Amino acid sequence: MTVVALTTFITVLDARGTVQHRYQNSQQGQIITLDGADHPFLPFLYAGAAKNRTGDNLEAELVMACNQLAMSYAVEAVRNKWTVQVTQCSMNPKDFSVGRKLTREVWLAAGLSYDPERVNVLLSSGIDAVGANAPTKTLTTQLVGALPLTGAISNR
Repeated sequence: MTVVALTTFITVLDARGTVQHRYQNSQQGQIITLDGADHPFLPFLYAGAAKNRTGDNLEAELVMACNQLAMSYAVEAVRNKWTVQVTQCSMNPKDFSVGRKLTREVWLAAGLSYDPERVNVLLSSGIDAVGANAPTKTLTTQLVGALPLTGAISNR
């Protein structure tokens, strides 16, 4: 049987793209370097992408122990609508350095909930159909190719 060590790295950025926090969840008391940046330990679980109940958005979740540090980070990230980059990597078994990047996802800290045991940070995709938060770009032929010339479009 083969055991593969996995590590989840999170990078939290503010609205200007400035890194506010970096963490990893596998080596307690250690710092792991990913892409030249140090990631200290923070105990958290990452529940990956899933469609929401209405099917119009993707959501994920960070779960942390309910303590003052985790709560303050979570409240700050959600209040300021910070971006959370999640990178999952396989680790080299000899020295526990990063082996291979498996996934990289970019989320918006959209909400939080908590109870006496844990803090849950809801991560949402950047474009939310309910809030209509879409980048302000104009669709042009140069950007997307052929565009319809009439409003009478049907799908047959």
